[in-house]
Amino acid sequence: MREKDGSREGSLEVTGQLGDVMKESAKIAYTFARAFFMKEQPDNDFLVASHVHMHVPEGATPKDGPSAGCTIVTALLSLATDTPARQKRGHDRGVSLTGKILPVGGIKEKTIAAKRAGVTCMILPSENKKDFSDLPDFITEGLEVHFVEQYHQIYNIVFPRQ
Repeated sequence: MREKDGSREGSLEVTGQLGDVMKESAKIAYTFARAFFMKEQPDNDFLVASHVHMHVPEGATPKDGPSAGCTIVTALLSLATDTPARQKRGHDRGVSLTGKILPVGGIKEKTIAAKRAGVTCMILPSENKKDFSDLPDFITEGLEVHFVEQYHQIYNIVFPRQ
């Protein structure tokens, strides 16, 4: 949902059965996305002037943790530019206010789940490179994998310049 009203400053509202850590992660993602986007496209005021309502469905299922930060940033930038992000890719990790990509746990489980879902490109934190390299070949074969340290690297992968 987007409301544009010149007298209001942009904001983010998050609904769903979210834990405190995920709510905080969403706020950090929004703050970073605004700052990043103002540098990337200074003439586009979408995130500065719009109220964005993000609903995380299945309200009865509690969700918590910081790992959705990069996904939220990417969704906000996709919305702001009206440009779809690259398909069949997965990136599930936290992001700091400065754009640093934070390591995550469960690399094996996330890689298996991604392959089952048809993901062909995975973007992982550089700090998780060893976790990924320890996986057997039958789990990793056929995957295009990128290890990143900063969000701008993700941006260049999921929104390739035409």
